[in-house]
Amino acid sequence: MKLTQKFLSGVIAFSALLPLIMPSQAYAQQYRTTQDTPRIDGFNVKEVNRLRPGVELEFGLYGSPGGQATLRIAGATHNLVLVEVEPGQYEGTYTISSRDRLDARSPVTANLRVGYQVTSAVLNESLQIGVGYHASTTASGPQPRIERMMVEPIADLRGGNDLRFVVNGTPGGKMDLAINGVKGKIFLSEVREGEYATTYTIRNRDRITSSSAVTANLRVGERVTSAILGRSLQAAGVVNTTPVATREVRICNSCGIVEAVNPIEVRGEGNYLGSIGGGVVGALLGSQVGGGNGRTAAEIAGAVGGAYAGREIERNSRKTIHYEVRILLQNGARQTITFANDPGYRVGEKVQVMDGVISRNP
Repeated sequence: MKLTQKFLSGVIAFSALLPLIMPSQAYAQQYRTTQDTPRIDGFNVKEVNRLRPGVELEFGLYGSPGGQATLRIAGATHNLVLVEVEPGQYEGTYTISSRDRLDARSPVTANLRVGYQVTSAVLNESLQIGVGYHASTTASGPQPRIERMMVEPIADLRGGNDLRFVVNGTPGGKMDLAINGVKGKIFLSEVREGEYATTYTIRNRDRITSSSAVTANLRVGERVTSAILGRSLQAAGVVNTTPVATREVRICNSCGIVEAVNPIEVRGEGNYLGSIGGGVVGALLGSQVGGGNGRTAAEIAGAVGGAYAGREIERNSRKTIHYEVRILLQNGARQTITFANDPGYRVGEKVQVMDGVISRNP
């Protein structure tokens, strides 16, 4: 009997403690809310003329507020911590060191941590002016296409108001927008197959006008295509959502001119055969110098130096040249097509691009 009473007393005491040791429904809901995955809405860099020691690279990122943002640059000696200058806006400057080994297309990865959740984004711009998007000289597959761009114009372009963008094109890609007067780029989500959309809330620091140019960039794999919105962002009375394509029916979207032809040098990697061949020659030469330990040291030095020289000779012998042809289309978009050999096109030539294939257009 006494044992039963003690057990019941323990149960009652434990029940009284339950509200203290178990979170309330409201607290649990708040905990789940705070653990939502953070988002990165934009990521950009202010490109520089040359990548040399002492030059500063200015980065900007915006997304979920109240987080910790860091950057990792391939070839850099340390990571960069960004500062939240206003809610959701993170900025930072990386000064290139003499120990860094950066090039124009060094990958840059941003990590944004909020609570215990982290999200990442990779910069799709280059670090140097004139290089453009990351594009592989061995890119394969069809060129992505942007079929139309739409915006819901608004009457007032002041801070706090929303601009809604919808872009249709090749599905399965990465889409972003650059708006003249807005620092950074805006990422779009693929809400349906081939349909990318976002709502951008204008910030007080933005300098958007009704005629601000809006450029969409669609990346599928290693290929990128761009298009420019050909309409005003500001409504004049009635909101007009007519897509760009219906306003430019007389423009040949596949026609344009050759804007640039860039040779891209790709050096091969020397293999062990080149190293061994050079090392043997170097060792033979070293054996002719000195005697005893001196001769042994000379043989070792000759083998090491010969291996290095053999590898460099082989790398140079395996060097190849690819070509990138950049085309400015009549609709304002740009396309870059890669060739294994010189395609014979010259700057200013009229061409037509169909499914990633260039032909001369008289």
